[in-house]
Amino acid sequence: MFDLKKTLSQSATPTVSARALEDRYGAKNYHPLPAELTRGEGSYLWDTEGRRYIDMMAAYSAVSFGHANPELLDVFTRQASRLAVTSRAFYTDQLGPFAEAVCKLTGLDRMLPMNTGAEAVETAIKAARKWGHKVKGIPANQAQIIVAAGNFAGRTTTVISFSSEEQYKDGFGPFTPGFVAVPFGDADALEQAITPNTAAFLVEPVQGEAGIIVPPAGYLKRAREICTRHNVLLICDEVQTGMGRTGRNFGFEHDGIKPDAITLGKALGGGLLPVSAFVATEAVMSVFNPGDHGSTFGGNPLACAVGLASVNLLQTEKLAERAEATGSYLIQRLQRFDHPAIKAVRGRGLFIGMELDPKVVTAREFCEALLLRGVLSKDTHHTVVRFAPPLNISRETIDQALAVIEATLDEFSMVPALTV
Repeated sequence: MFDLKKTLSQSATPTVSARALEDRYGAKNYHPLPAELTRGEGSYLWDTEGRRYIDMMAAYSAVSFGHANPELLDVFTRQASRLAVTSRAFYTDQLGPFAEAVCKLTGLDRMLPMNTGAEAVETAIKAARKWGHKVKGIPANQAQIIVAAGNFAGRTTTVISFSSEEQYKDGFGPFTPGFVAVPFGDADALEQAITPNTAAFLVEPVQGEAGIIVPPAGYLKRAREICTRHNVLLICDEVQTGMGRTGRNFGFEHDGIKPDAITLGKALGGGLLPVSAFVATEAVMSVFNPGDHGSTFGGNPLACAVGLASVNLLQTEKLAERAEATGSYLIQRLQRFDHPAIKAVRGRGLFIGMELDPKVVTAREFCEALLLRGVLSKDTHHTVVRFAPPLNISRETIDQALAVIEATLDEFSMVPALTV
């Protein structure tokens, strides 16, 4: 008798792991750590073998509210079942409330929704250039934007044009002109770089990809004063630092200033989908007319519903305050580790970098060792391990992660690094 189950089992293709398929068919533009993740909840992730990890990365701050946050999932599910995407060709009942909440939270006047952080930065660049020409009177095609060395704002052609990381630029030229770089944290250098053609200064309140670099106290306050005096826009890139990450709702609040515009992304999407925004004063945003700029998915109802829920959750759960308290505790505990591998521990809120001596251990090796012990993080520039968990991570989970970090440091006490 013909046995269908037996025939199917004999002809079935051998199981191939998702990791192997990614390695075979995916572009080689990432070098992932060897964990094949399949599920997340709160501050934890699980791999396909059922092993649990503490997430100390939160997808570069995109998962600030924790994985599968039930409140955000409920909003996502309800809105997705009603209306997800229409394009901005029509009004929807979701964009207005979202825009109002973002403007009230930031203290700025208008919001332009996009999808990714890089798109928000591109929008900021377009706004600054047009403002410089139409409002300040800079000759056409001559507007300049000052940026800080060590910046990271995305991977688009325009954004990498002002990157100081050579790998990000290698082979991708020609590059977009109109950018001038000055040292991060040096207000005097900023003022010296300003010319009559300077339209804006674009800066991260704390540099993330550069290694969690915190500027000197009062840096943004001086930058605000300098920009105001020279009629230059101050634009803060809050894609990583915004939404409570540094212990304030936004990084610029540490210096008690108000920028002319900010960019938001990552956590704005609640860890569920890409949501970003360019938020600015009336004077800046008024340069846009219908048809000047747009996005098929930017401001879609699903994104707006989740974004609004994220803004509300940030405030009702007092997540900035929790990041301040938990981050202070984590930094203090890390700074007490007396180990030859540690060169520095720095950060604000739950945006922390532990700089390692590559002669003892590289940051990549350290992250691989953490992974084996059940903690997920990621290196930057081969020397810094980043710790940026969900803002609602518990103190108990932080203590568990600290125990793993300490044990991993002990592992490298007597073992020289294999690669430098």
